[in-house]
Amino acid sequence: MFEFTAIAFRGLLAAAISLAALTARDVSATETAPPSIAIHFTFDRPIDASMAPFFLAAKDGSFGAERLNVSFSSAAGSPEALARVAKGDSDLALVDINELIRFRDKDATPVKAVFVLFNRAPYAIVARRSRGIHLLPDLDGKTVGVADSDLSMRLWPALAQQNGIDTAHVKFHKISAAVREPILSAGQVDAVAGFSYLSAVNLRDRGVPGGDLVALRYADYGCEAYGFAVVVNPAFAAAKPETVKGFVRALIAGISATVKDPARAAVEAASRIDDGDRDLELERLRTVLADNILTDEVRRNGLGGIDPARMDRAIDQIGQDFKFRKRPVAGDIFDGGFLPPVAGRLIN
Repeated sequence: MFEFTAIAFRGLLAAAISLAALTARDVSATETAPPSIAIHFTFDRPIDASMAPFFLAAKDGSFGAERLNVSFSSAAGSPEALARVAKGDSDLALVDINELIRFRDKDATPVKAVFVLFNRAPYAIVARRSRGIHLLPDLDGKTVGVADSDLSMRLWPALAQQNGIDTAHVKFHKISAAVREPILSAGQVDAVAGFSYLSAVNLRDRGVPGGDLVALRYADYGCEAYGFAVVVNPAFAAAKPETVKGFVRALIAGISATVKDPARAAVEAASRIDDGDRDLELERLRTVLADNILTDEVRRNGLGGIDPARMDRAIDQIGQDFKFRKRPVAGDIFDGGFLPPVAGRLIN
């Protein structure tokens, strides 16, 4: 009995020593592992389903795998979000890249985009077929509701000229963004300017028959503009380039997860919206993926990058309604050095 007890005791002692050694190694590894880096990220507008890739990157642990602790906030428009990044109040932000082009002309801070989420800008004129509008030239003699902050109007002069539309024959009625869809629904205007994935989807949700709506997407009529892009504070990018690269990798993982399961992504986005409607956000997300993110250019060249020649043409189109103090080139606006190789950016 004594011999058995001694043997058992020695076995337990050996196991305890081994466990202690393993625990010590785990504690040591935890103590030596680099701490997570906090990132303050700003969206330039209230949350909607187009932001789902960021939320899935957080939920699925893609940011955590890059040792990033990302917190989100929202600004009242791209100019405010850009100002936060320029001042260092936010490390990164999602903004309209066309606002960045204008911002860089008046602010010396060299803020640049490092990832393009929307390969095609979402600008559109959303009209009712019952008012005789089927194509862009049909706007001749019509009234279009436009919010004061509507970014699409910045490229309207170039679009009109390119499509032979006399701007004097189109009446623009200034409205509050809050009543954009209601006044079109009520028939007070013939069309409204806005984003295709917002206005068109919202109108269908308000009961306007889908067959009576037409989204005249600027991109379908020669607009070269890219859309929403991730920008970074230049000092942060210079001090922590690997962190920015890690953020981009995690976002790409979030986009891939969104493409594979849009329904799950829509649920995650809707959960972050007060009274969020999962079905409405799913419809919005599917529109964004088809029209703005998974374009032919992206399928050829991968997510996140730009075609410099196309960007230069887009800058020229902006210049038709904006006098640059010094016209920028593509390299002034976009830095592709934080992107992974093309193989890591392709969507199957």
